[in-house]
Amino acid sequence: MILAFPKITVKSYSIKTHVSDMEFIMEFDQKLFDNVIKAAKSFETSLNTRPVTPNEDAIHALNQFDEPFINSGMDAKDVINMLVEIGEQGVVSTRGGRYFGFVTGSALPVSIAANWMAGAWDQNSALSIMSPLAAKLEDVAGKWVLDALDFPAECGFGFVTGASMAGFTALSAARNHTYKKLGIDIKAYGITSAPPLKFVMGEEIHPTNIIALQYMGYGKNEFHMVPCDEQGRMIASDIPKLDDHTIIIAQAGNVNSGAFDPFNEICDKASDANAWVHVDAAFGGWTKVSKSRCHLTNGMERADSWSLDCHKWLNVPYDSALAICKNAESLTDMFGVTAPYLIEGAMREPSHHTPEFSKRARGLEIWAALKHLGKDGLSEMIDRTCNHAKHFASEMEKLGIIIMNDVVINQIVGTFDDEERVDQFIDKVQKSGKTWFGPTVWKGKKAFRISVSSYATTDEDIDIALQAIKDAL
Repeated sequence: MILAFPKITVKSYSIKTHVSDMEFIMEFDQKLFDNVIKAAKSFETSLNTRPVTPNEDAIHALNQFDEPFINSGMDAKDVINMLVEIGEQGVVSTRGGRYFGFVTGSALPVSIAANWMAGAWDQNSALSIMSPLAAKLEDVAGKWVLDALDFPAECGFGFVTGASMAGFTALSAARNHTYKKLGIDIKAYGITSAPPLKFVMGEEIHPTNIIALQYMGYGKNEFHMVPCDEQGRMIASDIPKLDDHTIIIAQAGNVNSGAFDPFNEICDKASDANAWVHVDAAFGGWTKVSKSRCHLTNGMERADSWSLDCHKWLNVPYDSALAICKNAESLTDMFGVTAPYLIEGAMREPSHHTPEFSKRARGLEIWAALKHLGKDGLSEMIDRTCNHAKHFASEMEKLGIIIMNDVVINQIVGTFDDEERVDQFIDKVQKSGKTWFGPTVWKGKKAFRISVSSYATTDEDIDIALQAIKDAL
């Protein structure tokens, strides 16, 4: 397999002049969409041969976009041509099989196609009257997710952008529900006169949860941080005394190690105290569908709410996530919007379940991915990527790399005896263009992290990445 950086070209583009307003607005050229499809196909077929990340020349070429805002518009085809010919060179190939940075999923071709259709239809999924299709498929896709994760069928759910907003949505609903049980209407009177809540989480909690709570007006010094074990799991015996003013946040899949908090022990303590349990299941929650690893999630279904990314391990396009609450009314009580002009129908109204009102039809691509994969295909995809990670880690150990975590799902943390080697090693691997992963700090030690999250990753991709690692060593 030959990997080559694209040659940087600079083209001049024609400016459209003497165009009437109506002609500009109503312009429709079939060639425009044909060109887009052609460019997308070309990109798709190049994924196995193009560098995973752009080189310095490609990044520098993006400066061609720095130009004054013109008076006369450019022909639509030229706009797209410019975007493709200059812009594509600055694209990171996260859709391929050798991008292992962060926890970034790829996008299944069927979900890309559904995304195109949603864009072409330009649907606002706020209300069913605005898009019956978007409302219906959001309802169906949400119920399928509940089924796949073995969550109660009566759960409520809202389609949002990502884990940060999913956490914010679920935790806002949790706060409102908690105060409502105490007889306090914070939507009417606010929280300034309400008794404080206690937020409990592990020291290894993902920062998006901290951010979500800060969006809600809380400071990190208010949180009770529970010690974690060597794999990043919350130590349940160290959880402080809980009460009915408590929201505890557990984690399904540590962002470094992939480890899972002990859900049953946590939920036992919470149940005795009538506390709310939220699970950050951003990517690790999908392990629930695995036929060989679902035991890792035992007890996760006992929680009161969950945040779940779809643009990670479900492999749908950005941006896409779900906030899920066992008590469906906790979402609609918090986010339902009414006004005389907002016409409601008999279908589920999407805007009543999230902070967003106008929003794109995310449900279409989630529905398409789940319909395409089915339960067996979804399980196989999760297991396959986990197996790739297990093999990847085993081969790196043979090269003298220290694997710092138990590779239980798709996450690998590696380092060297001399941790000062880490930065130079990562830099060499990234510049090879053959693969990409980034740095982290684990247990106070400088390290690198690999996340195998793409449906497109093959045995050959792992071999190519391992060769890049050998070369860097």
